[in-house]
Amino acid sequence: MAITQGAISKALDWAYEKAITGGLPGTSDAYELAEEYAKKGGDVQTQVDALIRWQSGKSATSGFITGLGGIVTLPVAIPANLASVLYIQLRMIATIATLAGHDVKDDKVRAMAYACLCGNAAVEILKDVGIAVGKKFAEQGLKKLSYEVIKKINQKVGFRLLTKFGSKGIINLSKAIPIVGGITGAVVDGASTSGIGKIAKRLFVE
Repeated sequence: MAITQGAISKALDWAYEKAITGGLPGTSDAYELAEEYAKKGGDVQTQVDALIRWQSGKSATSGFITGLGGIVTLPVAIPANLASVLYIQLRMIATIATLAGHDVKDDKVRAMAYACLCGNAAVEILKDVGIAVGKKFAEQGLKKLSYEVIKKINQKVGFRLLTKFGSKGIINLSKAIPIVGGITGAVVDGASTSGIGKIAKRLFVE
């Protein structure tokens, strides 16, 4: 299946909305997860670390995704297993942002969440649009994002996700989707999810 950059962008929007609105039955949304981890005590860093470990391990199994009707009725031309990965990882990122006190409904936070999906390349993407990720980024950096910069970030993320695993605009799905096995009982690649969690922690918390 050939996937366009437009389809990637729509899938990101779909997955993010579901992640923050609890739009998929049987799963907690980002707010509920944040509340759950906040109750564990400790500082935000400790809570985020615990979330990343859980998300990269037990929760990384997307077997629970198989029963979700929302994935089946995905209104985007993108495979259900890829959509499930985007949902799982964006929910983790949004939870991290929420724990750090950010408003995940803010377009600035959403753009940063999308960038996190690119892992370490997120820093490079931000640098390309003139934003340096330093010690004060979590506090001050987000405030500096203009509409034009947000638009550029989203475009770069879509292009990066589209071309990272293939060429000529076509993703090799066997390489692109960090899943082992079929959709049933599938496992999201723990290392990939952990890396994404760490970059989200760097951008939203540290």
